[in-house]
Amino acid sequence: MKKSFKTNAKCGGCVAKIAERLNEIVPAEAWSIDLTSADRLLTVETDLPDEEIVRAVTSAGFRAEPVR
Repeated sequence: MKKSFKTNAKCGGCVAKIAERLNEIVPAEAWSIDLTSADRLLTVETDLPDEEIVRAVTSAGFRAEPVR
């Protein structure tokens, strides 16, 4: 299932920090962050609950908000 989240990531360094946490719960090829979008959209292909994705991004020091 494809899910999207607004984030406050601003650069490649931010994405790298998020990757450290996110890659622990989903494969690296199952997610991406579009830094060119206004919402810095994180797209994840997973069956995990939204809360787990938000928790992983938050533990990296960033915000993530599900987009419905």
